Amino acid sequence: MKKMMIAASCALAMMASGVQADERDLRIAFDVPYEPFEYKDENGDLTGFEVDLAAAMCEEMQANCEFVIQAWDGMIPGLVARKFDLIMSSMSITEERAKRVLFSEPYYITPGGWFGPNDFDTDVTDMDAMKGKTVGVQRGTTMDTFVTEEMGNIVTIKRYTTADDMVLDLEGQRLDVVFVDYPVGEQTVLSKDGFKEVGESVKLGEGVAVAMRKRDKAVAEEVNAALRTIKEDGTYETIMKKYFTYDVKI
Repeated sequence: MKKMMIAASCALAMMASGVQADERDLRIAFDVPYEPFEYKDENGDLTGFEVDLAAAMCEEMQANCEFVIQAWDGMIPGLVARKFDLIMSSMSITEERAKRVLFSEPYYITPGGWFGPNDFDTDVTDMDAMKGKTVGVQRGTTMDTFVTEEMGNIVTIKRYTTADDMVLDLEGQRLDVVFVDYPVGEQTVLSKDGFKEVGESVKLGEGVAVAMRKRDKAVAEEVNAALRTIKEDGTYETIMKKYFTYDVKI
């Protein structure tokens, strides 16, 4: 594999201008932990579906990529402030975000999933039954938007910076149920005893894409070309099967 620089740290100071097509040093931001998409393994190394996909994309682009960790709340502000060049951290395409960033073609789509304790027997689509329940979501996600718009006047919404913190409150019975990316719930909730999927999954949005600054159109073209190539040559499929038992390709 061509040279990769992987760092789980804050990004270095950004260049004064935007990224040009012929520049091959790119910084890609991830929000960690968000298993199975991006997380640290038992050795403390950054790994996950999107991390592997980013590495394959960078190899195809012949780019030296530095992987940096950024809290979700600061993702778009950090991109705009040139702390990094790309966001590849399960960022769903939305109309509001598209006003601020340039999205690549979508590279995966997964539904939102409802998860709770085994004794949770409420129909999450029944607003009368859900009245007074406390629902956990990760702040600023499409799941947060969905619950806010559909149930904001019905349930108490608790927002979390990380999925791990949300699951801790679910285990501590401070939440009745959580609504998260299905693979995240599968990894962080269903892997624990005493919890189950409590409602049908819900497909949200147009899919997940790489986010870049509006001016970096040349880089977006390269990113799209690289993503298409690794889908066509089987690399995407190989990475996907490492983390999922179902198809997330879009």
